[in-house]
Amino acid sequence: MSLRCSQSHYLHQAAVTIDNALNNPTILSHLSEYGYTAPRLRAGRALYEAVTAAQLTQQAAQGEQVSATAALNTAWKAAKESYTPHLKIARIAFKDRGGIATELALTGRRKKDLASWLAQASQFYTNALANEQTLTGLAQYGITDKKLKAAQAKVTALAAANALQKKRKGEAKSATEKRDQCLAELRSWLSDFRAVAKIALAENPQRLEALGILQRSA
Repeated sequence: MSLRCSQSHYLHQAAVTIDNALNNPTILSHLSEYGYTAPRLRAGRALYEAVTAAQLTQQAAQGEQVSATAALNTAWKAAKESYTPHLKIARIAFKDRGGIATELALTGRRKKDLASWLAQASQFYTNALANEQTLTGLAQYGITDKKLKAAQAKVTALAAANALQKKRKGEAKSATEKRDQCLAELRSWLSDFRAVAKIALAENPQRLEALGILQRSA
């Protein structure tokens, strides 16, 4: 059984246990003698509801993270498709122009991590668009000012997609931690409740079964 299925099963059983305890007057009467009154049981029900709400929030946040990651990958691919040929042409156009090569970060391998790659690409387009000699040199190979600006816009969009993906990742992590915290509180409460219920209803195993609690033979 998967973790998600087992967790869903646990929550279903928790709801059955608490609701049947609340809705059966006889069971509730026996439990009340051991401190599990209706208000205390409703507090347990509130813990269950907090878990289900937190789980919905976590699932939504996780979905948004997946979407943001897909958008990020698409944006990076689009930026590479423009930047890679521009880089290659610039290396040809300025092979004897060390100053421009330095300004455009033409030498060396491209960085593999996104942050460093963005820095290289941003440097290329910012400096290329700011230097008339560079613009003239690239124009000779069909890379116009308009094409450079369009490519720069893709790099800017990639930076925005990266920031959003990091935000969504952080939100998903926080939502998961909140869900896990709520679940831990419910597990603790329900563990104590079941232990007490076995004592309070020991003489009537059928009532324990109504709570989803199976009493082992002594």
